[in-house]
Amino acid sequence: MNIFVFVKRVPDTESKIKVDNSKNQVIEEGLNFVLSPYDEYAVEEALKLREAHGGKVTVLSVGSNETNVILKKCLAMGADEAVLIQDEKPESYDAMRVGKIIAKLLKSKYTDYHLLLFGKQSMGADNGQVPAIVAELLSLPQVNVVTKLEVQGTKGMAHREIEGASEKVEFDLPAVISAQKGLNDPRYETLKGIMMAKKKEIPVISLQDLGLNEEEIAPQMEVVKMDVPPPREVGKVIDDEPEEAAKKLVAFLREEAKVL
Repeated sequence: MNIFVFVKRVPDTESKIKVDNSKNQVIEEGLNFVLSPYDEYAVEEALKLREAHGGKVTVLSVGSNETNVILKKCLAMGADEAVLIQDEKPESYDAMRVGKIIAKLLKSKYTDYHLLLFGKQSMGADNGQVPAIVAELLSLPQVNVVTKLEVQGTKGMAHREIEGASEKVEFDLPAVISAQKGLNDPRYETLKGIMMAKKKEIPVISLQDLGLNEEEIAPQMEVVKMDVPPPREVGKVIDDEPEEAAKKLVAFLREEAKVL
């Protein structure tokens, strides 16, 4: 089974995010970047399928050279190969651009695959659109936010949570699957895996190699304004007798918080 997993480098959720308001961009200097958490589920599922059915797991990412850090992590987890599709353009938050790049890559460079695995969304852009766009551009069946995946021969069965129930979807391979939390428990890198990943060379494919020009993949959305959430206000303490405190609390909820 030939499985491709598409991953993304994102800021660590525990990092303190700062924004350059003049450029509407996150200031990357000093930020710690990690493999997007939902992508970890996708990588782990690919490794489990390879262990069960044999085959090869290739991890790919669209981004700058700094993206090699997360590709090395995937190799250390057990992926067979990693490929960087080099795109030095800053984050545009446009899923169509990334989707077109991935679709072009698969049409021109990697045509032999059984499964394309994604995280359900990245922790950076958080739009969850890339898997669906890739599936549409390649005319492939897709199942999103999958919590259980079974593959047998040329058929697959995916379970996904919907409101108040669990949905089962049957599909033919090849197909696009996006991973949801609960699909598995991602493994840690081993020392042996880390040492092997350091020695592995990661091929780089440029947009020019794919025959893409900026006009074809120009972002179709514009970030008008970007800012961090306002700081939370300090809480208020009502230090009175219960009856008086209750009156002040109700007045606060009605007049200031406006929830009553």
